[in-house]
Amino acid sequence: MPELGTLRRLVVPVLLPAAVFGVGQGAAVPVVALQARELGASVGVAGLVVALLGLGQVLGDLPAGRIVARIGERAAVLLGSAVGAAGAALGLLSWSPVVLGIGVGLFGVASSVWGLARQAYIIETVPLAQRARTLSAMAGLSRLGTLLGPFLGAGVVLLLGPRGGFLVQLAAVLVAAALMAAMPRVKADRRAAGPTRTLRAVLAEHHRVLRTLGTGALLLGAARASRTAVLPLWADHIGLDAATTSLLFGVGAAVDVALSYPAGRWMDLRGRRPVAVASLVAFAAAHVVLPFAGGLVALGVVAVLMGLANGLSNGVIMTLGADAAPVQGRAEFLGAFRLCHDIGMLTGPLLLAGVAAAATLSAGSVALGAVSTLGAAGMARWVPRRGAASG
Repeated sequence: MPELGTLRRLVVPVLLPAAVFGVGQGAAVPVVALQARELGASVGVAGLVVALLGLGQVLGDLPAGRIVARIGERAAVLLGSAVGAAGAALGLLSWSPVVLGIGVGLFGVASSVWGLARQAYIIETVPLAQRARTLSAMAGLSRLGTLLGPFLGAGVVLLLGPRGGFLVQLAAVLVAAALMAAMPRVKADRRAAGPTRTLRAVLAEHHRVLRTLGTGALLLGAARASRTAVLPLWADHIGLDAATTSLLFGVGAAVDVALSYPAGRWMDLRGRRPVAVASLVAFAAAHVVLPFAGGLVALGVVAVLMGLANGLSNGVIMTLGADAAPVQGRAEFLGAFRLCHDIGMLTGPLLLAGVAAAATLSAGSVALGAVSTLGAAGMARWVPRRGAASG
C-alpha cells in the first residue's frame, strides 16, 4: 500500500522523533511544579512556572514560521533541538525558580519550532491524499510518548528527585535530534520559486482565513486544554483519590492514542469537516454531562468521551493549516495558524478557572461545553467540504 511506504520513509526522521520528544515532555511536565516548590517557590509561583511552557509555545509560534522559511525544515529542527536541550539543561541544573522558568519557557519555544518544522516537512514531502493520516500519526505518536514519559521517567525521578524528569527530557531531546539529523533536505525544485514574503504581508493577505478558521482552531484549543483541568478537579470534587484519577486519565489517553491514525485516515477519505465537527461535538457533550457524573463509572464514561474527542482532533489543526496555507509564505502562515490554536490552549483553562471562581466548577464545565459548541458551529461553517480554504 502506498500509504505504508510513505509512513515507513518518515519513521526515523519524523515519526519516531515525535514519540521520543513526547517521552521527554511527559517525563518533565509532571515534575515542573515539584521542582519549583523545592527551589522555594510558593504554590502560586509554581503554577506560573508551569504556565510558562504554554506561554513559550505561544511566543514561539510566529518566529518559528520565519525560522523555517529562512533556513529550511532540517536546520530548523536542529536549531529547535539546541534550544530545547538548553531549556532541559536549565531545568536539570536550576538553582532558582527564575532559572527554572526560563528553562521551561525555552522548551516551549523549542516545541513550537519543532512542531512547525515537522509539519512543513510533511506538507512538502507527502502526497495530499495521505496528508491528514500522516500528520495524525505524528500527533498520535507524540501523545503516546507523552503518555509513556511519566512511567519511563519514574525510576530516574525516584533516584534523583524532580530533577530526574529533566534528565530524561534532556536525553530525549538529544536522541530525537540525532534521529532528525537523518531528515533529507527538501529539494530546491520542490519549493516554489518567488520573492520572500514578509510576515506582515502574509498575515494581511490571509486575514480572512485566520479570522474565521483561526477562530475555530482557537475554540478547539480551548476545549482540548480545559479537559486536562476539569477532569481532575471534578474527580477531586466527588471524592476520588489521586491514583483513581490517574487511572481515569490513562483510560482516556488510551482511547485518544488509539483513534489518532483512524481519525487522520477518515479526514483523507471523508474530508476534514466531519472529523473536526465531530471532535468538538464530543467535547461539548463531555463538558455538559460532566456535572452529572457523581461516581467512578459515570466519570469514567466522561473520560472516555473526552479521550474520543481528543483522539478525533489529533492532526486536525495541522491538517487544516496545511490545507489553507499559501505556497508563498507557507511557514509564516502555519506559524500564525498554530498561534490561534495555542492561544486557545492557554486561555481555555483560564476561562474554566474564572467561571469556577465566580460561580461553580459545574458552571465552568458547562461554559466550556458552550465554547465547544460554538467551535463545532464554526468548523461546520468555515472548513471547506473538500480541499483547502482560500484566503
